[in-house]
Amino acid sequence: MTSIPMQRVIRNTVKTCRYFKHCNFLCLSGARFLITSTGALYILDVQNEDGLYNYRCITRHRYTGETRQSNSARLFVSDPANSAPSVLDGFDHRKAMAGQQVELPCKASGHPAPKYRWLKDNVPWEPDSRFRQTVTGLLIENTRPSDTGNYVCEVWNNYGTAEMIGRLYVKQPLKATISPRKVKSSVGSQVSLSCSVTGTEDQELSWYRNGEIINPGNNVRITGVNRENLIMDGMAKSDGGAYQCFVRKDKMSAQDYVQVVLEDGTPKIISAFSEKVVSPGEPVSLMCNVKGTPLPTITWTLDEDPIVKDGSHRISQIITSEGNVVSYLNISNTQVRDGGVYRCTANNSAGVVLYQARINVRGPASIRPMKNITAIAGRDTYIHCRVIGYPYYSIKWYKNSNLLPFNHRQVAFENNGTLKLSDVQKEVDEGEYTCNVLVQPQLSTSQSVHVTVKVPPFIQPFEFPRFSIGQRVFIPCVVVSGDLPITITWQKDGRPIPASLGVTIDNIDFTSSLRISNLSLMHNGNYTCIARNDAAAVEHQSQLIVRVPPRFVVQPSDQDGIYGKAVILNCSAEGYPVPTIVWKYSKGAGVPQFQPIALNGRIQLLTNGSLLIKHVLEEDSGYYLCKVSNDVGADVSKSMYLTVKIPAMITSYPNTTLATQGQKKEMSCTAHGEKPIIVRWEKEDRIINPEMSRYLVSTKEVGDEVISTLQILPTVREDSGFFSCHAINSYGEDRGIIQLTVQEPPDPPEIEIREVRARSIALRWTMGFDGNSPITGYDIECKNKSDSWDSVQRTKDVSPQLNQATIIDLHPSSTYNIRMYAKNRIGKSEASNELTITTDEAAPDGPPQDVQLEPISSQSIRVTWKAPKKHLQNGIIRGYQIGYREYSAGGNFQFNIISIDTTGDSEVYTLNNLKKFTQYGMVVQACNRAGIGPSSQEIITTTLEDVPSCPPGNVQATATSPETISISWSTLAKEALNGILQGFRVIYWANLLDGELGEIKNVTTTQPSLELDGLEKYTNYSIQVLAFTRAGDGVRSEQIFTRTKEDVPGPPAGVKAAAASASTVFVSWLPPLKLNGIIRKYTVFCSHPYPTVISEFEASPDSFSYRIPNLSRNRQYSIWVVAVTAAGRGNSSEIITVEPLAKAPARILTFSGTVTTPWMKDIVLPCKAVGDPAPTVKWMKDSDTAVLVMIDGRRSIFSNGSFVIRTVKAEDSGYYSCVASNNWGSDEIILNLQVQVPPDQPRLTVSKTTSSSITLSWIPGDNGGSSIRGYILQYSEDNSEQWGSFPISPSERSYRLETLKCGTWYKFTLTAQNGVGPGRISEIIEAKTLGKEPQFSKEQELFASINTTRVRLNLIGWNDGGCPITSFTLEYRPFGTTVWTTAQRTSLSKSYILYDLQEATWYELQMRVCNSAGCAEKQAKFATLNYDGSKYTFEFTWLATNEGLKMLVTISCILVGVLLLFVMLLIVRRRRREQRLKRLRGKRRTMALIPTYNTRTSDTLNKQQQTLRMHIDIPRAQLLIEERDTMETIDDRSTVLLTDADFGETSKQKSLTVTHTVHYQSVSQATGPLVDVSDARPGTNPTTRRSAKNGPTARNRYASQWTLNRPHPTISAHTLTTDWRLPTPRPTGSVDKESDSYSVSPSQDTDRARSSMVSTESASSTYEELARAYEHAKMEEQLRHAKFTITECFISDTSSEQLTAGTNDYTDSLTSSTPSESGICRFTASPPKPQDGGRVMNMAVPKAHRPGKKIEEREYHKEERRCSVYPVTTNSDSCLSS
Repeated sequence: MTSIPMQRVIRNTVKTCRYFKHCNFLCLSGARFLITSTGALYILDVQNEDGLYNYRCITRHRYTGETRQSNSARLFVSDPANSAPSVLDGFDHRKAMAGQQVELPCKASGHPAPKYRWLKDNVPWEPDSRFRQTVTGLLIENTRPSDTGNYVCEVWNNYGTAEMIGRLYVKQPLKATISPRKVKSSVGSQVSLSCSVTGTEDQELSWYRNGEIINPGNNVRITGVNRENLIMDGMAKSDGGAYQCFVRKDKMSAQDYVQVVLEDGTPKIISAFSEKVVSPGEPVSLMCNVKGTPLPTITWTLDEDPIVKDGSHRISQIITSEGNVVSYLNISNTQVRDGGVYRCTANNSAGVVLYQARINVRGPASIRPMKNITAIAGRDTYIHCRVIGYPYYSIKWYKNSNLLPFNHRQVAFENNGTLKLSDVQKEVDEGEYTCNVLVQPQLSTSQSVHVTVKVPPFIQPFEFPRFSIGQRVFIPCVVVSGDLPITITWQKDGRPIPASLGVTIDNIDFTSSLRISNLSLMHNGNYTCIARNDAAAVEHQSQLIVRVPPRFVVQPSDQDGIYGKAVILNCSAEGYPVPTIVWKYSKGAGVPQFQPIALNGRIQLLTNGSLLIKHVLEEDSGYYLCKVSNDVGADVSKSMYLTVKIPAMITSYPNTTLATQGQKKEMSCTAHGEKPIIVRWEKEDRIINPEMSRYLVSTKEVGDEVISTLQILPTVREDSGFFSCHAINSYGEDRGIIQLTVQEPPDPPEIEIREVRARSIALRWTMGFDGNSPITGYDIECKNKSDSWDSVQRTKDVSPQLNQATIIDLHPSSTYNIRMYAKNRIGKSEASNELTITTDEAAPDGPPQDVQLEPISSQSIRVTWKAPKKHLQNGIIRGYQIGYREYSAGGNFQFNIISIDTTGDSEVYTLNNLKKFTQYGMVVQACNRAGIGPSSQEIITTTLEDVPSCPPGNVQATATSPETISISWSTLAKEALNGILQGFRVIYWANLLDGELGEIKNVTTTQPSLELDGLEKYTNYSIQVLAFTRAGDGVRSEQIFTRTKEDVPGPPAGVKAAAASASTVFVSWLPPLKLNGIIRKYTVFCSHPYPTVISEFEASPDSFSYRIPNLSRNRQYSIWVVAVTAAGRGNSSEIITVEPLAKAPARILTFSGTVTTPWMKDIVLPCKAVGDPAPTVKWMKDSDTAVLVMIDGRRSIFSNGSFVIRTVKAEDSGYYSCVASNNWGSDEIILNLQVQVPPDQPRLTVSKTTSSSITLSWIPGDNGGSSIRGYILQYSEDNSEQWGSFPISPSERSYRLETLKCGTWYKFTLTAQNGVGPGRISEIIEAKTLGKEPQFSKEQELFASINTTRVRLNLIGWNDGGCPITSFTLEYRPFGTTVWTTAQRTSLSKSYILYDLQEATWYELQMRVCNSAGCAEKQAKFATLNYDGSKYTFEFTWLATNEGLKMLVTISCILVGVLLLFVMLLIVRRRRREQRLKRLRGKRRTMALIPTYNTRTSDTLNKQQQTLRMHIDIPRAQLLIEERDTMETIDDRSTVLLTDADFGETSKQKSLTVTHTVHYQSVSQATGPLVDVSDARPGTNPTTRRSAKNGPTARNRYASQWTLNRPHPTISAHTLTTDWRLPTPRPTGSVDKESDSYSVSPSQDTDRARSSMVSTESASSTYEELARAYEHAKMEEQLRHAKFTITECFISDTSSEQLTAGTNDYTDSLTSSTPSESGICRFTASPPKPQDGGRVMNMAVPKAHRPGKKIEEREYHKEERRCSVYPVTTNSDSCLSS
């Protein structure tokens, strides 16, 4: 069935729209019924029963709640027929506001169901989260203005296309914005506001201030196309407030406002000059500092007269940073006339401020001339007496010889000579005033001034009475007081009265009258009378209002209204004030009885006074009265009559009716309305003619109704459909739709297969014609193919609402026959088409057999099992799932699943990364193509023990005595033990005072506490605690430090006493060996026996000598020393005897012993000597030879005998003797100077690797004379420059790094630290965690299935290599194209499907699968099937096209070029080989002493293996001495033969240059610290010097090549090792040398594709050790002209491999025996024993390789690869491999 819409126009005021069916109004609901926003009803998947009902739309008004019901409609349901689509619902244009939701309808009919596509502006619609295609159209959420445009809805199916075009206009909401947003100005300034409007282009805009509209005026301008700019000049204080911009467009409006804040910008005097007295000629500067907005203007006056600028009066001003104006008045030469009142006046648009003060100039006093004054009666007046000169005694005012003041309105200011007259009165205050100044006690001067008083006019108030239109008006304006002459004028609304108003004005003396003879509305307004004279101008205002009685503009008249339609009853009036219109109503046609009309949503009063009735009803018929009033004159009214006309309406008809085929059927309908009414019948779109056969129409009138009847005889199937009964009159028409259904038995359904499974078959059927009777049920029959329909399995009365069913309880891989029947109320259909179906395979019914678990490590369990029983497999077993779960307190009891592929009947798998010493339960399930079978019985096992992963917590230590420390800790949690706890181990060592570490000890206990005893007193101990299981020691705790308690000290380690004179003895001592605390002091005891007197002397704790004076000559004294701590005195030293002597022999108080110091420090070796006379001191090194020490810039001897060595070096170590002597004797001490240096590099190796961890172990090197304080382990991932580091305790010899990436190479270095600092960094070693790149199993088929447009890929064949898959990339493209289609995933699924492929097309496919260990790729080709399912045969039809021809030519050219290049390389190689052989044949003639390789006997071969040779063992490299003469190149893979004959006696040497090279091979690395070894310096850190670029990722054999040159002659070949000293016989006359000069120069890189990865420290130390090896081997003379180049690095997989040159049974191998595993870089050397110099030895150079790769051995016995040795007379020939 298809989908159809039912539409009804719904206005936007409708709140809800609901559809109902049936006469009893059942509300539609369900997924098949949709109501759109426009009110359309969509019915999806139309069913036959949908045509049995009437449909009505009921709406409810959003605001009034009024509901209305539409006419009914019927749905005609027909059989689906193939047809082109036809648009049923669309739109021409649609408007929406931005941000709202809008739906663009587009619904079409057609069969099959059409498809839709939307275009916007002819561009296909792009997917967007805001756009959603719904069943009814396109829904746009949160619309934007950019959504505006033309939308095209394209509809198509197999039979045609259609389209709908509509325009959407998205309007922005009307928005107004005023700028600026903040307005802060000052009084008198200009303010400009702008209102920007969005959302419309043509709008009404108005401005408001504080809610009142703003109109243009003198100071207000409104500009712009839409009046958007408001400009206001001279802002007053009252102009501040809220300014609003109102915008209106149609029914939309918007507003914005801004607050205008006006600050008081009135000028203010900040500071100014003050009154002062100056002398004539003295300069004066007056300052006035003013603040105001806008900037004020400052003027100066003197006694109210402006200052005239001249040569002595200058005015200037500045503007400060604060915005103030500072004005200066400078008077350079002051005169007496310059005295007076100076005023500074500041003026701006906001106001005026002034300041004044008097400046008195010494001189004779006088009065400036005064001008006569005019005063205004009723106001205040000031009279100023301007006095110049200073001093004066008083200023007095007189009027008519009377001293002022003489009344309360007069005030005289004697200090400044001002007279104030308040509320001036003409009769009293007018006259002459005299100012008298007393200059001296008996001398005065005076000036007079005349005051004239003017009286302003006064208007007698008046008001306009109430007037009506047409009346006459007379209003007088009388000025009752004021000086004449007086001028009187009139204004209307602030402007002169225009002559057009006909207003007469009469002026007589002090009166003026206004006359209007005929009032009209234009005379309304405010009238102002203005009177002026010489004193002032006054005004009085009154408003004239003209009232107009109401009158009709449009009178109501009788009207007709049609039922259900809208009608407007017209009535409008005018008058002043605006009249009020009221409607009244009298029902019916009788005598009117008017009642007020209740206005509601249906009946409304329009603004012009007319009455609107939106939906006319029959009861609206009657009289209506329009009454107008405005309280002026009499009210007016007019009535009218509304007649309601009834259109024709169908009031009764059957909605649906049924008939049985062949029977008679009658249908009737009843009509009502204005007569006459015509009734006709229609069958769908055909009008039924009563004369037609089988149809009979009859009509009759019953009262006000008309009944029409249609009779059909007999009924046939074609009569099913819709009949309509139409009623028509002069005012409208209506129709009733009747659906006639002719019923019969249904047609059989068409069934098809929806899904086939192993034990069920899902059917789907399409029902045919149902016989116009609802289907009551279906019968389904199913049988085995071999059975008959008599033994059928039948399912009856399947629900008619279903169109699909599933047959269950079937057997896998069985064939069945299925058919169906349909039933309705009339009968049963025929049998449907018959289906034959075979069920699919099923999942296995049995579990795997013989499942066994075997723990193989602490994190791994091996699982083995066998396949399920054959009869339970239900198909081919393709893989298994292993489920495992953890049994622990915090474990997850859900099974973790791992899927693997099958390999045969017996399977094995290892689970890794499990928890240590944890119980696991495991099950195994088999799976085939159909699914997964049952699981095996769960088996439980436990992973092996491991060492604890956490240290004990809360470790605390407390010293309980000087020799004991009590330690406690908390035990580990069970999760961290990883096994059964065997006990705890406490590691501790003493931190000695000299910074060294004591012996590292450990104690084992089973309790969480321990007491350490036998400790050193008052010593700081480092303590660590670890737990251990049967697997070994766990993680150590952090170091804690505890000091034992203090005790009394031991005796001083030594005491000396020596006589310095006849009465003085010096005593010296050494501190106790056991301090046992902090020495507080030393006590020196001195005694003599006769008589026994013991004297005590105290010395400070940092003093080690004491002078005892005042002793007796030639008397024996006993002396001993005691040290004292806080615990008390210690044991006394040995007692020594001394005798003061006048001739005291030289004695040294300093003790012999060992002095230890770090290198690069300054050291003082003391030698304090006493004697009489004072002895002399000499220092010597190595006392047996008695050589005086060298005195230079670094070594010197102080005056006190101390020997100073600055920046001490390692070679400064040794024994130093100090000898002191005088005339009476001598003394000597020996000091052993030991220089501490940084420790040597440790030897770092790898002891164990897992998929996520690497365990390193090391052997410490020389500690440099200071105990190791700890280690720093650095590590980096192979492809990263980021290095991490870990500090490690000095007591540890191994470390495990956890959480590493699987299958990844890592680099490691280790540095030891002692008291001097960090030592040399160890060589970088590499190791790889377990795991490898993914691999695709060859046993698995990649393509699971291929059809015409789809391919299923089988990805089960990918093996993760032990590391989880991290990415999966798949690309494919048709042959001959360049664009790949790409798909990416972060994980790997079992299968992947390629959709939408082209049929009968060859494709290229490539996959890339990656894990942390690397990536693997797989390429494949496949062809989709032909349209008929047959296989596609590839034909090279593409070669016929130009594009294919071009591709063929390109490929051919490339192949030919490659082939030519290969041939050229072969030719070049062959020529070089011939040249090399030619040279060798030339030398063969002179090589008679040595047989060729092919002719050697077994005895000769053994002798060759005993050839004298030496290997130099240097970390990361093995050195091999080779000879090079005139050879241009030597293949790095060749075998070089060396004998002592090659380096014969010097007498036989030939005069040519012979170069010996030693090649250095660095371990190739992808990334890491890139170091330029050309700048090699000893002791530098390789991680601190890096180049600016990274090397490539490929690992090559050579990283860099170096040359070491020394001037030595050519001798026998030797290979040396730095740790093995060979007592080689030396030539006669050779001399040992302390040092030799070596030059290191970089040679050309042998592999430019790889940057050097060797640290400078390693490179430097390599050559340093090489030189040392040569020195000890005594080969200076023999190798004087040798040239050495480092060539090879050897990496081995196992400890059994000895990658040495020519290793054999007779070689004494010194290869390291440290165990090695896969992923370990090992550098080995085999120093052989010296052999007979006359024999030859093969020295094969192995290849550098990575662990896990096999070392290829050369086949020396092949003809093409044999090595020949020829005798030469020069003894410098080389044996070269071909």
